[in-house]
Amino acid sequence: MPNNSNIMKVQTETKTYSVYVEENASLRIIEVLQSFDKNVSKILIVTDSNVAPLYLEKVSNLVQEYNPLQYILPSGENAKSFEHYYELQTYALEMGLDRNSLIVALGGGVVGDIAGFVAATFMRGIRFIQMPTTLLAHDSAVGGKVAINHPLGKNMIGAFYQPEAVIYDTSFLKSLPDSEIRSGFAEVLKHSVIHDSDFYNWIESNITELSQMEGSNLVKCIEKGISIKASIVSNDEKENGIRAILNFGHTVGHAIEKNCGYGKMTHGDAVAFGMLVAAKISERINGFANFSQLSDVISRFNYPSKIPTNISIEQILKSMKKDKKSQNGHIHMVLIKKFGEVYVQPVSDEIIRETLVYFLPE
Repeated sequence: MPNNSNIMKVQTETKTYSVYVEENASLRIIEVLQSFDKNVSKILIVTDSNVAPLYLEKVSNLVQEYNPLQYILPSGENAKSFEHYYELQTYALEMGLDRNSLIVALGGGVVGDIAGFVAATFMRGIRFIQMPTTLLAHDSAVGGKVAINHPLGKNMIGAFYQPEAVIYDTSFLKSLPDSEIRSGFAEVLKHSVIHDSDFYNWIESNITELSQMEGSNLVKCIEKGISIKASIVSNDEKENGIRAILNFGHTVGHAIEKNCGYGKMTHGDAVAFGMLVAAKISERINGFANFSQLSDVISRFNYPSKIPTNISIEQILKSMKKDKKSQNGHIHMVLIKKFGEVYVQPVSDEIIRETLVYFLPE
């Protein structure tokens, strides 16, 4: 059984729950289930076609006394659709889930988002557990944001709904391709930039290539990322204030994802590019002095540094205006003062246009 040294607490206004980060953390699931005040009537494990052949049998065997049900989504961002949400709700009803049932979200951010949103809305809310299988999910699994996409915008239909626990088995990450490690590492880097300059400096010195994201380095990045997010979420569960800084890089990133077509560019690649744009705008607006330093770090990992050739500046701007942080058609962005310190402010269309020109392909 794993030890107790890698347990973190997330405390929000509505719930306090544990996050377990360690190799073989999945073995803790029965211990977690037995800690509930109310017995679990049924368990539905939701996963996707990539994860199912790797880990579904293992997790099902761990909870076999509950005769778990299984639902396999297609892999990729397109799974976060109205259609799959409806089908998953229908399956839950057909299989007789009730208010004492529990959903296990076994997968990356896509699975966690849609399974969590089903849990939030099925019979007005049932319990769920996040079991992330990607590095990217260190961000999405913590904090209680669950959602599906709309053709007009990413994560536009959703809720704030906290899990009962997050069980992060780092052995599940060993099967990830480099592209997924890179995607998840973008969120790790984001957390350091917005909230912890010492952590940023550590990354700059210690992670010069993705192959170094293993062992103690990997665990440190996951734990630091989760602890930073947990501290922010505990102060602002529903994004009325400081939690908005977690969207650093996302305003442009989501616009790029939407216009590429969901799933064509990884979320991490889009966010990394969005961080570059936000840093360049920060350089112009408040004199942020380290754009080139951040750009050098981002370039180490082959994140995109130019706007895709099939997307226009006007398309990006139009999508940014539909971002959830926009108010009355005015685009609000998270900007950097210095590493570890960011803030939100409105940015004019003119400045965004002029900055995006810098990132046009040559």
